Amino acid sequence: MWDYEHVAETAVAPQALWAVWADIEAWSQWSPGIAEIKVNGPFKAGTTFAMIPAPGEDPIDMRLSEVVDGERFTDECDFGGAVVTTVHRLEPLDDGGTRVTYRTEITGSQADEIGPQIGPDITADFPDVVAALIARAS
Repeated sequence: MWDYEHVAETAVAPQALWAVWADIEAWSQWSPGIAEIKVNGPFKAGTTFAMIPAPGEDPIDMRLSEVVDGERFTDECDFGGAVVTTVHRLEPLDDGGTRVTYRTEITGSQADEIGPQIGPDITADFPDVVAALIARAS
């Protein structure tokens, strides 16, 4: 298994951040790692989508495996032999702000080999993505 976690705290309320996440078709407008996104349904478990990281690159087929309204969602990408799972979580803080967590795990029979190869590339922009999420929700 390979894993990585990025955590940030913000004064922005969880509801405002959730609204940005729930508008999956607009992710490419604020997330630096997404040039285009094609969604095949609503923001709920089971919906599939294709992310195109940069113009001309192949789409990455993904699926929402869990959506807990206002709290967290999980997406998965199966690379055959390795599954990349990212949990996006919002935790309310006592002062009205939010702790935002992005956690990626790469599991499967080839995770020990593939994880170190693709994991750092997948998670490298997490600090920028979380900052952009917070800015968009502000």
